[in-house]
Amino acid sequence: MSSTEARPVESPRPAGGGPLSARAGARPFARSAPRERAAKAPRRARLVLSRVDPWSVMKLSALLSIALGIVLVVAVAVLWGVLDGMGVFDSVTKTVADVTKNNTDNGTDLSEWLSLKRVLWLAAGVAAVDAILITALATLTAFIYNVSAAVVGGLHLTLTEDG
Repeated sequence: MSSTEARPVESPRPAGGGPLSARAGARPFARSAPRERAAKAPRRARLVLSRVDPWSVMKLSALLSIALGIVLVVAVAVLWGVLDGMGVFDSVTKTVADVTKNNTDNGTDLSEWLSLKRVLWLAAGVAAVDAILITALATLTAFIYNVSAAVVGGLHLTLTEDG
């Protein structure tokens, strides 16, 4: 055997144990990295985020933007209920009517414009437009990231194992 060939070492296993003991003369090769190393230092992995799938970004951003739209409509409904309970809309309607009335007109009536139905429809419209824009911008951002990652090599990450 020459000095460049790998040499088998004696097995640390007890006699009669493990699958290698069944074969006569079978000896495992020595490992290059000891097992104690894993217990002393956390394992690290260097990764590169070189591509983001635009289809998955579009699905995720659509789902999140629809959820945010629902949150917006519910928040507007709760806020409207609190303000109506405090009498803010009645006060604003009366003030605007007093300011805009003249000899021939009783003034502008805001009660129809500040109704719950109209406010919720407006909030739902804003949420729908917001969902479409957020989805489109997130998908466009994924395409732009893929182009720039192809040029500069992507985002380099170092992950360590906790524990």
